[in-house]
Amino acid sequence: MSAFDSLTRGFESAWATLNDVDDLSPRNMRAPLRELRRTLLEADVSVAATTALLKTVEAAAAGAPVTRGVTPREQLIKLVNDALTEALGGAGSGDVPLGGPPGTATPAVVLLAGLQGAGKTTAAAKLAVLLTSQGRKPFLVAADTFRPAAAEQLRILGKQAGVSVFPSDEDAKNGVLAGATPARVASAGVAAAIKAGADIVLMDTAGRVTVDEAVMRQLEDVVTACKPSETLLVVDAMSGQDAARTATAFSTRVKLTGCILTKLDGDARGGAALSVRHACGQPVRFVGTGEKIGDLEPFRPERVAGRILGMGDVVSLVENAQKAAAASGKTASQLESLGQRMLSAQFDLNDFLQQSEMMASLGSMGQVTRMLPGLGGRVTDAQIADAERRLRIFRSVIQSMTPQERQQPALVAGSPSRMSRIARGSGRTSDDVQNLLMTWAGMRDQMSGLAKRLGMLNPGSAPPTAEQIRQAGLQAASAAQNGRRGKEQAWREEQRAAKASSKPAAGAGGATAKGFGAARKGFGGAAAK
Repeated sequence: MSAFDSLTRGFESAWATLNDVDDLSPRNMRAPLRELRRTLLEADVSVAATTALLKTVEAAAAGAPVTRGVTPREQLIKLVNDALTEALGGAGSGDVPLGGPPGTATPAVVLLAGLQGAGKTTAAAKLAVLLTSQGRKPFLVAADTFRPAAAEQLRILGKQAGVSVFPSDEDAKNGVLAGATPARVASAGVAAAIKAGADIVLMDTAGRVTVDEAVMRQLEDVVTACKPSETLLVVDAMSGQDAARTATAFSTRVKLTGCILTKLDGDARGGAALSVRHACGQPVRFVGTGEKIGDLEPFRPERVAGRILGMGDVVSLVENAQKAAAASGKTASQLESLGQRMLSAQFDLNDFLQQSEMMASLGSMGQVTRMLPGLGGRVTDAQIADAERRLRIFRSVIQSMTPQERQQPALVAGSPSRMSRIARGSGRTSDDVQNLLMTWAGMRDQMSGLAKRLGMLNPGSAPPTAEQIRQAGLQAASAAQNGRRGKEQAWREEQRAAKASSKPAAGAGGATAKGFGAARKGFGGAAAK
């Protein structure tokens, strides 16, 4: 479940209270504001952040001009969208370069602070991957001398990210800086980054289970030693309202410039994003969206607000699609050719398989649907899980086909024996093969119909229709059932003949218990039924 799904569903309930009203009068605003308050508090948004957001919405509604043709529901959605965007950090805050623009004489230092277990070390490596993709030259420094193996963990993650780490493996073997204070490690790390030609240093620091004086003094010493241009507070998204207390405690001792919200793909309810921003006055800069080392993305409040309000995030979806296309290794002409085949009757199962694999590279189906306008919060987890299960089945069925069958699905659609063979080879059923072909036919018909309406396609030979595929599937299922019945009937006749002659029957295993079990197994369990 998305961290913001509960907010999306709750806000839908708030909009519903305005279905029968004509304006946003103070009296008409009471019901939606009450519903918004309940939704925000249930999503673990702090009371202070909730009150501030609703006051902003109420004040904006009181002074909002009446626009002809705009319903009160639409007007309130616009007001909440503006207030939510500002409460999350403001439009454009996710596009600010980390540590300032590159090209300075000395590398910018970004210090990561936070409680133990929030994910600082992993966030540092993920941030290094993101910065590398942006053309930066990051350098990781392990200034956490409190947690055992913290430096070793960062070195392992650094190798996965392809980024240098200080202290290195060789430094660790030689005992360089053994027993040194975090401040001394930080100073030496910055010097090593300058020598390596890095343009940004990511400083991992120690944390504790709770905020205490020792960790704060240690953090202040590191800040004094390395003079960071930015200090990012790493917060666990599942901490809820505790995130606000953590942000307040750290902001009173060090100057925070932003936050990183981790584990947003888990069971978090999204309240931490609003709570942290209100508590420390600094925006969320990045969010962790998964467990992979590349699962970190800039936090763009205007896009997140759109997702929460059910308006989707088409811009992010397009960006992810472009990244997936680049990662697929296909050239622009190959992708264009695939698009042309999708809009024509030449769209085959190879194309279907490629499209499903590219869809998988965009993230989970839940992540994709939440970026589509109107679907956020409306598609249930059960529906998403069922769709992903069907895609897995379809992929296994396609992979059990011959190259010719993938290119010419009509061969399978018109041959019950091929359907049965493919079902056995993929460990699926004839119904699964039939469902794949009907789904493919439906997609092909929709795409080619769209192309014809747009004048983009010259009609060609007509492939089998979905109804023809359905009939072929029924024939395959019937043939399989008749085959099982025929084998069972032959076995029974053999048993009757053996009983009449008082001799064990050959062939299917005779009348012995062992033979009976083997025969049942040979009929696929039909005899047991």
